[in-house]
Amino acid sequence: MECKKTQRADLEGKRNTFFLVGLVVALGTMLLAFEWTTSPKKADSLGMIQSFEIEEEIIPVTREPEVKPPPPPPPPKVIEVLNIVDDDIEIEDELLIEDTEADDETIIEVQPIVESMDEEEEAVDEIFVIVEESPEFPGGTKALYQYINSHVHYPVIAQENGIQGKVYVKFVVDENGKVNNAEVLRPVDASLDKEALRVINSLPRFKPGKQRGKPVKVYYNAQITFKLQ
Repeated sequence: MECKKTQRADLEGKRNTFFLVGLVVALGTMLLAFEWTTSPKKADSLGMIQSFEIEEEIIPVTREPEVKPPPPPPPPKVIEVLNIVDDDIEIEDELLIEDTEADDETIIEVQPIVESMDEEEEAVDEIFVIVEESPEFPGGTKALYQYINSHVHYPVIAQENGIQGKVYVKFVVDENGKVNNAEVLRPVDASLDKEALRVINSLPRFKPGKQRGKPVKVYYNAQITFKLQ
């Protein structure tokens, strides 16, 4: 089929030409816009500068009022009373100063020192721990423990409960050798402690301990062993 369109009405043939022309115009416009410069106009005045004075605020200085201590009370007035004495009056309370120098004929009186009975009583009532001669049981220490072993009765309640141990007892042997003030130092059981004190209080008299040749009270320690067979 034959095309009947005229060449003037055919726009496709000039499309590339119009595109290039438009591109050149656009680039030229952009370059012109970048290169375009304007000179500033001369200013008639720089304007007016207004200055304001700022008043400084003065802060008043405040101080705490000083508290003064009250003034001290005035000293008491001392009234001196002067007794005027005539020269003719004799003073009876006159201090006599005697010569204190001693010579071979001077007799010096020495008063004897009397020991009070209270000191002797305190010395007697003192209970010693260590003395020159210790108290002694008749027959010695071995006889003492033989006596204890033969007179101790093992409490039944302690046997039933399987209680055993050593009871340490402290007592005093007085000037006459008698045992008193027995006490338990290391308790084991109430029943065992009671039996130990009973045996100690039943001990016969000791040979009393001596200090400087005089019988005195002395502490004595003993132990009683309760052991189940």
